[in-house]
Amino acid sequence: MPRYDLVEDLRQCASQLEQALATLQQQLTALPLLVGRVFSLPPVAKGTEHDPVTQISVTQHLGNEARELALQHYCRLFIQHQSENISTKAAVRLPGALCFEANEQQHTLLHQQVEHINQLKAGLERIITVDSGLPSEARFDFVHTHLRGLLTLNAYRAITLLDAPDSVRFGWANKHIIKNVTPQEIVAKLEKSLKAGRAQAPWTREQWAEKVQLELEAVRALPRGARLKIKRPVKVQPIARIWNKEQQKQTQLACPSPLLVLCPDRQRVPEFGELLNYDAENITWRYKPEAESLWLLIPRLHLYCNRPVEAV
Repeated sequence: MPRYDLVEDLRQCASQLEQALATLQQQLTALPLLVGRVFSLPPVAKGTEHDPVTQISVTQHLGNEARELALQHYCRLFIQHQSENISTKAAVRLPGALCFEANEQQHTLLHQQVEHINQLKAGLERIITVDSGLPSEARFDFVHTHLRGLLTLNAYRAITLLDAPDSVRFGWANKHIIKNVTPQEIVAKLEKSLKAGRAQAPWTREQWAEKVQLELEAVRALPRGARLKIKRPVKVQPIARIWNKEQQKQTQLACPSPLLVLCPDRQRVPEFGELLNYDAENITWRYKPEAESLWLLIPRLHLYCNRPVEAV
């Protein structure tokens, strides 16, 4: 059971985060908006979180409307802040950017405020995932007992603040989470699953144990020198490409929330691109390196082997 002062830390951190976001909202409302461009995406309905995504329609919002949507988005921390039909398992995304004119003092204050907010967000995540000492399956009850309706995906998400880049362009990224693992690590994971004695729908406890046992045997039967890799697909996500002419450098950032851009000179506003609709059937690859040949071993773990194997 989490100790009392940990619960107080959790509540205090969430309260400070709400206050800090409200202050940021006031600061940004007071600044001259040079460019506002955000792109709303279709909401993810409850029960569709794991459906494959092949098309995404984008709606563009400009100017003050973009600013209002962005400020609401930053402050969306609780279920009460969104429709009850929207999934709470998928974070609401609003790619785009807001560019403000800021003098030296305003620039300093905004950087301090965004840094403070991001520290609170990281602190909230640390309290829930580390300090609580709870396994992942127990965290939901802990959070919603003490912070009813908290949208952790939204609360953890940092705000990005940039200083006068030359251009900001938007696009889509299809990625995989790739991790090299050893057979010993997978064996330990499967043995732990067996000892837990739990089942996963639609299997009974006995059927699940039999399935895990077959997976164990398949890993143990791998030839010496076989290499394993977890290659889990990540759903397509909006990205921003930031160009710095002086450094001749492009930086690619995930863009689930509007970027904040500060400019000291309204005569030198960055060029902002548009986010086009996503269509999986019409992706043009700039460069797609030849992938290593891999064979799927355990589909539910997205576990692959560099030797020919049959999936369990």
